Formats: sequence, C-alpha cells, structure tokens
Amino acid sequence: MSDLASLQEIQDLLQGWMYRDLNQWDKLEALFHDDGEIEITWFEGRLADFVEGSAKMGASDLRTKHMISPSLVQFNGGKAIVETNCIIVGANIKRKFGCNAHGRFYDRIEQRKWGLEAYAAADIDYNAVQEYPREYAALAYLLTTGGFPVKRIFPTRDSDQEKSIKVQAQRWLHR
Repeated sequence: MSDLASLQEIQDLLQGWMYRDLNQWDKLEALFHDDGEIEITWFEGRLADFVEGSAKMGASDLRTKHMISPSLVQFNGGKAIVETNCIIVGANIKRKFGCNAHGRFYDRIEQRKWGLEAYAAADIDYNAVQEYPREYAALAYLLTTGGFPVKRIFPTRDSDQEKSIKVQAQRWLHR
C-alpha cells in the first residue's frame, strides 16, 4: 500500500471530507467502513451516528467548512497512519458570527478504514468582529488588528458572488 496510487487514494479519501460541508451525507458515509469510529470536538462514536449528527448540524444554524491540507502518510504493509492539518471555518448564521480554528486529523487507515481524532480551539471577542460577514469575521478581525485591513466584501457560502464564480468557472471548464 505504499505506492503512489495508494497515496493518491488516501488523499482522495481525506478530501472527501468536503461531502460533509456540502451536506452530501450518502457520499460522506460511503467513505467509511461500517464499524469505523471517530473522535472529534463535538462527537465520539460510530461513524454512522456521526453522519447522522452531521446531518442534524447541517440543518441547524451552524455551518462549517474544512480546509484540508495535503497529508503526511506512514505506511506499514496494508495499514497507514495519516496526519492532516485542517482549518475549520465555523459560523452561526443566526448570530451572524463565525470563527476559524486550526485542527489536525490523525487517521488510522486500513483499506479505507478511518480512526479520526481532530482538535480545534477558538478564542474570539464576539463584539469586536461584528462589522465583518460571519463567514470570515474572526479572520478579518485578526488581519485588521494585525495591520492588514480587509477592504472589501468577499464571496461567502451561497452568496451571489460565489454563485457567479462557479458559473464562470463552469463556462471556462467547458470552453
């Protein structure tokens, strides 16, 4: 399992985490073995239950997006340990507030089997970030207070700007 094709399969598996952010629950569930387990900040238990809990979260006021980096992979026969840095963008759309947190996935993979642990933390001053869109309020606050002011509105999830970018990209792709 230490060949280039296996490495690509593992990277594809981890990028599949995007299905959670896109509310594509069947595709998310297909990434895992039936007996897989997960430990993260808000859930510990069976992956099937995690997918169900994620669907409930997806229907709530809470939104998340996971920015997944390339992984470090250690192979041993048909097993691999995979460490992947992640930035988690979280937002409560009702409160109109979001934050960013750094995390790391630590996965045990055996023929697509996951054992996941992720850690995330955020310490945000809610009152100081209200002038920014919820999707990047914490980041805008950090940049601005660090001397790099945010000077315009950027595309956010489901915004008209995001939709326009996606339409333009599809046109480009199919030219």
